[in-house]
Amino acid sequence: MGTLKTFILLAMLTALFMAVGFVIGGTTGMVIAFVVAFLMNVFSWWNSDKIVLRMQGAREVDPATASPVMRNFVSDVAMLADRAGLPPPRVYIIETPQPNAFATGRDPQHAAVCATTGLLGMLNREEVKGVMAHELSHVQHRDTLTMTVTATIAGAIGMLANFAMFFGRNDRQGLLGSLAVMIFAPIAAGLVQMAISRSREYEADRRGGEICGNPLWLASALEKIERGARSTMNIPAERNPAMAHLYIANPLNGRGADNLFTTHPSTANRVEALRRQAAEMGITRAPASPSARREAGPWG
Repeated sequence: MGTLKTFILLAMLTALFMAVGFVIGGTTGMVIAFVVAFLMNVFSWWNSDKIVLRMQGAREVDPATASPVMRNFVSDVAMLADRAGLPPPRVYIIETPQPNAFATGRDPQHAAVCATTGLLGMLNREEVKGVMAHELSHVQHRDTLTMTVTATIAGAIGMLANFAMFFGRNDRQGLLGSLAVMIFAPIAAGLVQMAISRSREYEADRRGGEICGNPLWLASALEKIERGARSTMNIPAERNPAMAHLYIANPLNGRGADNLFTTHPSTANRVEALRRQAAEMGITRAPASPSARREAGPWG
C-alpha cells in the first residue's frame, strides 16, 4: 500500500507539472512539460546521490585517514548494512552543529549515508546506530530515489509556475489561470512532497528498529535530534529547502505537529510507535547513560 500510495503521489506531481505546461503553452506546452518531467526523472535516477551530497556540502569519510572515532562510525554502518542484507554504503559527513542525517542513492549498490557533526557529537554510539539503521531502511526500500525525484519535480514546478505568470496566454482567462497556477501549483507540489516523506518515515523507523536490534535506541535519538533541531541551524539545508524531507528530522524548523504542512511526522508519534515496537519485541533496555557514553569514548 505504501508503494502504491507513493506511485499515485508521483503521478500527481507529474500531472501537475503538465498542467502548468498547459497554462503556459496549451497542448504543446503540456507535451513539452511531460517530456521535460521524463528527462528530469531519468537524470535524477542516475545522479540522485551526487545532486544531494553536493547541494548539502557533504564530504566522504576516508577510513584510511580518518580518526579512530570516524573509523568506528564507518565500521558500525557497514555492520548494520550487513545485518540488513545490503552492501556497505559510502559514508559522508556534513559540518553543521545541528544533529541530523539522511541517505541517498538510486539503489543499494549506489547508496550513501550522511550524518552531521552535530549528530555524532550529541548522540551516543547506540543512538547513532539507531539513526543509521533508519537511513539504511530508506536505502533498502529505495525511498532515497523516490524522495530525490520528488524533490526535483517539486522544485521544477515552482520555477515553471513563476514562468506561467510571464509567458501564459494573454487573454483574460489565460492571465487568471496563470495567476492561479503561480500561487497554487507550488503549494500543491509541496503538499504532495510532504505526504510522500511522512508516509515513508514511519516504515523506515519500524525497519530501522529491526536492523539495529533495539527500537529504543532510535526513539532516544529522535528525541535528542528534535531538541537539537529546535536550537541550532542547518545552513546547507536552509540554502536548499527542497531537500529537507530527505533528513531523518525536519532540518528547517522544530514544528512538532503531524499535519499537512510538515515534511516529517510528529517526533512524539514516531517515538510512541518505536516504544510499542520495542515492547512487542520484549525489549526494555534504553540507550546507555551519559556516564556510560563517556566511558566508551565520545563521538564528537
